[in-house]
Amino acid sequence: MRWEEVREQFPNEWVVCEALKSRSEEGYWFIDEVALIDRFDDSAVAMKRYYELHREQPYREYGFFHTSRETLKLREKWAGVRGPR
Repeated sequence: MRWEEVREQFPNEWVVCEALKSRSEEGYWFIDEVALIDRFDDSAVAMKRYYELHREQPYREYGFFHTSRETLKLREKWAGVRGPR
């Protein structure tokens, strides 16, 4: 499901989704297609559901977002090992 469709069907709600199709550009991660898992009125409940899913299946790309966001554009964070200084 495209993000625009999620926004139309569930306006002004918190949703928990799995990223199905995404791309990386210039330090940002753009999510183009999602699978809607759940929806909530309360951000704390959405976050709790996200953490439950993430603990059960940490290899999957889950997220929780408010449908007021026009795009799913997230700043990428790189975790790694630094070389010698």
